[in-house]
Amino acid sequence: MDAITDILGPTGLLAQQITGFTHRPQQVDMAIAVLQAIEQQTHLIAEAGTGTGKTFAYLTPALLSGMKVIISTGTRNLQDQLFLRDLPRLQATLASPAKVALLKGRANYLCNQRLDSALRDARGQPAHVLRWLLKVQDWARHTTRGDIAELSGIPEDAAVWPQVTSTLDNCLGQECPHWQDCHLVAARRQAQEADIVVINHHLLCADLALKESGFGELLPAADVFIIDEAHQLADIAGGFFGDSLSSRQLLEFIQDTLAAYHDEAGDLADFPIRLDQLKKTTYDLRLAFSAGTGRQAWAEIADDATVQTALDQLEQALGAVHEVLELIAGRGKQLAHSQERCQTLQTLLQQLRCPEDEAQPMIRWLELFSQSIRLHLTPLHIADLFSNRMADYPASWIFTSATLAVGDSFAHFQQELGLQDVTCRQWDSPFDFAQQALWYVPRDLPLPQDPRYVAAVLDAALPLLQANQGRAFLLFTSYRALHEAADRLQQAGLTFPILVQGDAPKGELITQFVEHGHAILLGTASFWEGVDVRGDTLSLVVIDKLPFASPGDPVLQARLDAVRAGGQNPFITYQVPQAAIALKQGAGRLIRDATDRGIFMLCDPRLLKKSYGHTFLAAMPDFARTRDPQVALNFIHQQ
Repeated sequence: MDAITDILGPTGLLAQQITGFTHRPQQVDMAIAVLQAIEQQTHLIAEAGTGTGKTFAYLTPALLSGMKVIISTGTRNLQDQLFLRDLPRLQATLASPAKVALLKGRANYLCNQRLDSALRDARGQPAHVLRWLLKVQDWARHTTRGDIAELSGIPEDAAVWPQVTSTLDNCLGQECPHWQDCHLVAARRQAQEADIVVINHHLLCADLALKESGFGELLPAADVFIIDEAHQLADIAGGFFGDSLSSRQLLEFIQDTLAAYHDEAGDLADFPIRLDQLKKTTYDLRLAFSAGTGRQAWAEIADDATVQTALDQLEQALGAVHEVLELIAGRGKQLAHSQERCQTLQTLLQQLRCPEDEAQPMIRWLELFSQSIRLHLTPLHIADLFSNRMADYPASWIFTSATLAVGDSFAHFQQELGLQDVTCRQWDSPFDFAQQALWYVPRDLPLPQDPRYVAAVLDAALPLLQANQGRAFLLFTSYRALHEAADRLQQAGLTFPILVQGDAPKGELITQFVEHGHAILLGTASFWEGVDVRGDTLSLVVIDKLPFASPGDPVLQARLDAVRAGGQNPFITYQVPQAAIALKQGAGRLIRDATDRGIFMLCDPRLLKKSYGHTFLAAMPDFARTRDPQVALNFIHQQ
């Protein structure tokens, strides 16, 4: 406790050496709780309100402990912030000798073997992809880490990245001719040797679910796991504890196998024809479905003869390719790897079509995109799976976020991950929300199912948008509402820039929003969290309605059915707590600093008309509240 106070206290090292550092009692208290959990090898759930300074509250005891610590974050951006800014600053202040490493998923590292293959097969590439490929080649000559985040000027979703990075499917492992200079292997080696390793939830869950090899002794050697942005963990883990097969996986397999055939065989005229047939059946599978996009339950297509015929033909085409690969796999390492991949794809397709009766109930569903499809097998519950994997690592597990509890209860979060024998602590934000923020719920709005709802929301929001001179986020629970609102705002005669999710990458939209200073940004779920805009640039957040997950989602529906079968009310015990946490995340975009002021406008009349509204009220920060539009306008004019 003395060591924590000497560092984070009002006259501590950070106050003395870091300009602008503010002592917060909540931060000190949380750091002590984290240190106690580490020293006693116990588990801790720690909710720390906005402004608590939870990053230093867990980094400080992590550095003091002298133990092997793995820190998992929700996003790569937060990973980079920890590794490039927060940890170096704290290490320098504490004169800590700890070795620190950053480890990302394999798709973030240049694969030299894939780059060589792409350059050999560059003919027919679109001109812009070829330019990107040559740019990657030039960068590859001098990069030491191979982290593709180093290379600016190429979009995150550029078509070149899958060609020069590896997946678990196409990685040749120790058979790769570039194994000795593999950037991923080097990053993992550094992680093995480090005292503190910064990873992300996707990487953590891939290893916990035994979906990734190569960590070696990294996870078993850890004494402490610190999970930041822990509210995201259950959803991410659900994906990794299941299986999926996509048309993109199949097409990449076909492309890689054709390249391997030309490199290591090339004398079987029938084989490229079989690969072409597999490509055709892959495209035909998507065409067997309707033209729409979205998620569907497997039950919706179980008796569809067209879809089942397409799946039969895909299975047959995979089998025909595998027959030849078994014969020629001995001709080279790439063909041998393609044979293993084909076997895996066959097994996966069979499991997705006819899952075995397992002790772990699974949900079968599919996801349709405009030109592709992904089939999924997802656990109905992950609580036992996750808690059993936790038990495999005798370490201290610390889960933290600004949004884990509903009111003062952590039951929902604990149930999702199967967390028992865990200490739960909660620290309120040090911000004076009652003075800094006003929660405005307009009167007389129709219910959300009314076709006039979006228009009514904008009618109520426009006076505030005009008085506030933009500087606003409008957050929606559906793309349909987002696009309708964008169209209406464009016709409203506002003089402020209107930025709409999808018109540019998320990071670029945030940059434009901040640089202009008076913009209006419209977004959906991806803008509800992980966005930190401080100061006057953002002083109005409008949310169209309570963020209940879509009842048509097949995974959610299966889980609700299971809750109902267990004798509970799924809406009250599952959907309401989940939505309350999401609303708290959305509201958290507003006040990011002790000097911020602003209005949080929630338009959904159900908040005050339905009995479950009290759960949302209890979950939210202690904002001042009003239903009077004039009070809201006066608050703006007083800023």
